[in-house]
Parts: sequence; C-alpha cells; structure tokens
Amino acid sequence: MIIIFWLSLIGIFYTYIGYPALVWVLARLRPRPWIVSPIVPSVSIVLPVHNGAAILQRKIDHLLRLDYPNIKEIIIVSDGSTDGTAELLSAQSYKRFTSIILKEHCGKASALNAGAAKATGELILFIDIRPEIALGAIQLLVSNFADPKVGCVCGELILRRDCHDAASAAVSGLYWRYEKWIRSCESIFDSPVGVYGGFYAIRRELIVSFPVGLILDDMYQPLSILRKGYRSVLDPRAIVYDTWPTTIENEFHRKVRTLAGNFQLFHLAPWTLTPRNPVLFQLISHKVMRLVVPYLLVLLLFSTLILSNHSFFFVTFAALQIVFWVIAIAALRYTIPILHRVSAPASAMLILIIATVVGLYRFLFTRGPLLDIWHTKVQAPAIYSETINSTRNELIAPKGNDRV
Repeated sequence: MIIIFWLSLIGIFYTYIGYPALVWVLARLRPRPWIVSPIVPSVSIVLPVHNGAAILQRKIDHLLRLDYPNIKEIIIVSDGSTDGTAELLSAQSYKRFTSIILKEHCGKASALNAGAAKATGELILFIDIRPEIALGAIQLLVSNFADPKVGCVCGELILRRDCHDAASAAVSGLYWRYEKWIRSCESIFDSPVGVYGGFYAIRRELIVSFPVGLILDDMYQPLSILRKGYRSVLDPRAIVYDTWPTTIENEFHRKVRTLAGNFQLFHLAPWTLTPRNPVLFQLISHKVMRLVVPYLLVLLLFSTLILSNHSFFFVTFAALQIVFWVIAIAALRYTIPILHRVSAPASAMLILIIATVVGLYRFLFTRGPLLDIWHTKVQAPAIYSETINSTRNELIAPKGNDRV
C-alpha cells in the first residue's frame, strides 16, 4: 500500500505540477526562437460546417470582411447538413467563395479533407464556425511562416464566460489559462502536442489526409507535420474569440468527445506513441498521463484509507481527499459562498476526471462512428465587436525580420 500510495501521488503531482514546471524551466533555459516577418503569402480558408445555418450567413459576412490582403479563396464544406446549410451555401455568389456539399454526414475530418483538396493557396487556414477572428490576426499568424522550419501555426483563443455557471466558468477560465500556458511553454522550447482547432494554419505542401471519422484534427495534423521534421508554434498575438458551453452538463459532453478522441487518435495513429513522434515525451507527459490520472486518484484514496489505521498523516490525508471531493460534488448543485473559489475549480476537476473515464468507455463501446457520440446545435454567440476592436492597436505586425 505504501508503494501504491507514493506511486499514485507522484504520478498525479507530475502530471499537474511537475511536468508544467519542467516545460517552464526548459522554455526559460533552452528557448528556440523562430523568425517572424510580415510576409503576405496566399491563404486558403477552409471552414467545415454541420447544421450551422443559424449563424452561417453572419460567419460568411465576417470572413468577407477580413483584413488580410491575400486571401485567395474561402472554401466552406457542408458536412451532410440537414438544416438548410447546403441551400444557403448554394445561394452564395461571392468572388473567391467556393462551397462543397457533402450529402452524407461523414465528420469534420472528411470535410477538412474535401476542403483541403480544393485549396490552392500557399497556406491553408482551418477555422471553425463560431470563433470571431480579431483584426490583424491572420497577418500575425502567417508572419510566423517566414521561418522555413515552421510548418504549423496556431493563434490564441480567448474564451468568453458570460452567463456560465461556476464550474463551466472554471473550465473556460482557470483550466484554459493553465492549458494555454503549458502549450506556450512547449512552443517556446520545442513544439506543442496539439493546437486550438478553430484557428490554425499549415503549409499546403505538408498537409496529410485525415483518417475518416477522426475527432482530433488539431492533434493529428500538427503531429504529422512534426514527423516530417518541421515545427509547430503558437502566436499569442493572433487572437480569436469563442465561447465554450455555458453549463457544466454541456461542458461535460464536450470533454467526453475530445477525450474519447485522444484514445481514437492513438488507435488510428499508433506511431504517435513511438519514437517516430518527435514530441513523444511531451505527448506522454501532457496527454497520456492525464488519461491515467483518474485511476491514480482512486488508488491514492484507496491506499490512504487502508494506511490510515497506521498513521495520523494518512488519516489527515484521507480526510482532506474526502472533504475535497464532497465539496466538488456539492458545488455541482449548490453555491458554496465561502468556498466558492475552491468549490468551482474542484467541481471542474471532478467533471474532467469523470469525462476521462466516460471517454474511454465511449471509445471502447460506441457502435458506429465515434463522431456520433455528441451532437449539438450550433447557436449564435453574443457579438463582441467592442472587444475585438479594442485589440486593434495591439495587433500590429512586426516590421522587418524579428524573432520571437
């Protein structure tokens, strides 16, 4: 029990504190700067849509107003939509606008494959339907491709948290800031293991076809590009705005889908867990260990309860664990005023842990395509034009060659 206790505690500590601290140190001691210059390569925008008619016209208007001067084409792919999306796309007649109508719902990966096959720009910019691209963001994003070793670049996602319940706000706030910080550190000393899938660009000649039914395109494509000897980087100046689910129930379903996608990725691309993956260490530390943590937490509590008969230390440690999880469960249903700052993050952590277990179950036992485990109606988020405009003065491309 002593061995189980310490192994579980060390594993949990390494996952959430040790590895983030390590990549922070590596980012400070061994940074790998890359060249940034205000180049203007041609860009093909690829947008997959499934039942997005509610906000599609507004998205099209938004894309047509983008300030990047060399957008060669905008390719929107309807992935088996049944809500009028296909009809809306067919009615468009804008210059540089191309629509692709897939009759069957095959998933985002197939839609991206269809769109990328039509792209002719030097860079392909993959975007989602909800995010709003800030002024100057595309120019800043593509400036990173001035370095010939950079093959994939992701922007900075800023999440809005209006009307969120406490636990979902903790996921969109504290957890997402924590996640972005880790990815930023990975980018500074090497490359992140994944990017934000709603706003990232790649060199067109490096693209690989996505496996049919793949959920995590934003991990598969960057990792495939790294495998070819190129680098993936993050640019925090290239900003997009989005909103994640406002309730913890919907956030839970979103996380189940993405976590099931992790298991699917390892199944469809087993090379990601071999030395052929140049960021294998980061992948295991950042992603795989998080999939193991729920079971380490169970072993930690179980071993602590057994050992509590022999030491006051273990009695106290067991009591703290029980209190923490009781607060987490209670906060899902009730507001705990005095403990609010602790209870909401605790509830968020509990939901993420349960979602990890459910994600594995869904991966193992879902019949049919895994992409069917979560369906949601695309809803129009609130307009934050003032927020976007306020960043205009901050989003200025660097003059001449520079390094970040």
